[in-house]
Formats: sequence, C-alpha cells, structure tokens
Amino acid sequence: MSITSLPLAFSLPTRRSLPSRRFLPSISPFLRHPKLYHSKSSPFLRNPSIQPPIASIIVDAPNMAPSQPSFLDHKESGVLHFVKYHGLGNDFIMVDNRESMEPRVTPEQAMKICNRNFGVGADGVIFVMPGFNGTDYTMRIFNSDGSEPEMCGNGVRCFAQFIAELENLHGTQSISKALLILVQVKVDMGQPILLAPDVPTRLPANHKGAVVRAEILVDGIGWNVTCVSMGNPHCVTFSTKQGEPLQVDDIKLEEVGPKFEHHEMFPSRTNTEFVQVFSRSHLKMRVWERGAGATLACGTGACAVVVAAVLEEHAERICTVDLPGGPLEIEWREEDNHVYMTGPAEKVFYGSIPL
Repeated sequence: MSITSLPLAFSLPTRRSLPSRRFLPSISPFLRHPKLYHSKSSPFLRNPSIQPPIASIIVDAPNMAPSQPSFLDHKESGVLHFVKYHGLGNDFIMVDNRESMEPRVTPEQAMKICNRNFGVGADGVIFVMPGFNGTDYTMRIFNSDGSEPEMCGNGVRCFAQFIAELENLHGTQSISKALLILVQVKVDMGQPILLAPDVPTRLPANHKGAVVRAEILVDGIGWNVTCVSMGNPHCVTFSTKQGEPLQVDDIKLEEVGPKFEHHEMFPSRTNTEFVQVFSRSHLKMRVWERGAGATLACGTGACAVVVAAVLEEHAERICTVDLPGGPLEIEWREEDNHVYMTGPAEKVFYGSIPL
C-alpha cells in the first residue's frame, strides 16, 4: 500500500448568466510538462488576485492491472461512447472530447442523456477537452437541465480519475503515474469568495463585506443564511429566523429548494445547503443544486458549508460533512485561506448511446 500525491492546476472562469457556453476549470496534471507547476493567469478568472486552486490527487491503493480504455477509442458517427462515474452518488457521464474544443453533445442533448427515465441518467455530462493557456486538459460540464456551472467539486474528482483511464496510467511507481487507482481524491478548491457582489447576492453585507447569518424571506418563512462562493454561488442555512436548528431530514427539499434557487436576491440563481450540526467537527447537509435539483452530493456545497459554519461559529476548520451519498472531509486552512476537499471518485459502467 502506498500513497502518492500529484498536483493539478485549475483556472476558474467568470460566470454572468445561465445557461452559457464557456470553459470550466483548466487542469494541468503535469503528466508531460512539469514546468507548468505555476499556471498562467487566465482571462476567464473571476478575480485575478485570487490564486487558482491547486488539486492534489491522493492514491491509497495497491498496484493493480491497468484498465482497458480501448472501448472509448471506437469512433462511430452518431454514437456517443462514455463512462459513467460518481462521487458519493453525484453521477456524471464522462466524455472523451480531447480532439475538439467543441463539446460532442449540445446542452439539449445533454438534458436527454441525463434523463433518468428516457436516457442514461446523470446529474451532468463532463467533457475532457484539449488544454488551453499552457495546460494539458480543460473540463466543461453541462448540468441535467442544460445549464453550465462554473465549478463542480465531485465532478473534478471524477474528471481526474477519468483522465487517468484515458491516458492508461497505473500503479504508484512515480508521481507521473499516480492517477489510475484512486480511492480518495484530495482537491485544493482555492479561497472562498465572501464579498456579497462577487458571490453574487443582493442581500446587504453585514460582516466585513460578507453576508453572514442574514435574514432572507422564502415562502413566508424567515431563514438565517450565509452566502459563499466556491467559484459558484451557495446559500447556506443552519436555522430559521426563530433560531430553531434544522433537522435536515425533515426539510421538504423539492418544495423549498427551487424557491431559494430562483430568489430575487440571487441574480445568478444559487445552490442551497440545509445544515444540521452534530458537533464542531461533524455536520450533515442536504443540497438543492442550481440546475440539477436535489442531488446525493455536492462538493463545492460541502466546502461552502464548512466556511459558513466557521463564520457562524458552529464548527472548527476541519470537519466531516455527511451528505446523502456519503461523507466528505473538508478543511478550511487558516494559513493559506484555501479550502481542501477529500472524497472518492468511482467508475460505474461503460456505455454507448445514439445521438
């Protein structure tokens, strides 16, 4: 058993409206270009003063035989070959799109593919695309409603594992071959964005330019919320205005979630996390994701939850966050202000679907 770490560089894009077509995190796994350790500044960065996140791939597994990606090499007109992955039940259709900067499916086709009754079924479609601006790969994702988010924490972990399969990397002999067998993937998600206009939210700032434990009225009920962006907007709540701690299993997510998502205080819509505090190091959340609805896991949401819990003095900076699909380990590191997420990424099956 051995553990190896591999750095990856991300560039986060600006987002102004939904849906839209733009690049998602540009990822450099340094498989061929070690000199790329310092990623170049990107015109897609929301705030150039914020350092791009650096991801570390943590391998904790014995050597095994390499996977067989030959199925994905088949090229047939009108047929999409894919691999389905999930991170704690947050599932994605992974597409090898390395030969073109144009996604192989449209947002409308992605909606059909993600349909759980008439398609494959997934929370989104992720494309591995050629790198740009000095990086090896670019990631784009279409949600199940055809919109395109800025960031996806669970998707990033699946993306890293899928790259390993595409490159037929295996074993743990060296850093350059540390990607294939992943049990836990650790990602540096960068610094949280707290300034209200940058989240963005129209709620008035009440804490050093941030929105912390502020009141919002949703469907006639007052909620205490903290707003955080991890590259995408999040509204985190631990209690109603009456101060009653949430019992998240009792939340009628399908009813209240869309009302938060489309609330006028969130000009780009929002993801919403409902959180229950078990202890200062153990939280439980349910999430309504912008563009996807109720999902089993949301990596950026778990990161936002820990940031909000620290700001509201509910928790310490290292927490286990329970999601319906399983736990994530989140750390908001004080020395660099970065948020680190650790969790699994697992392959489910191979498939083909006519377009």
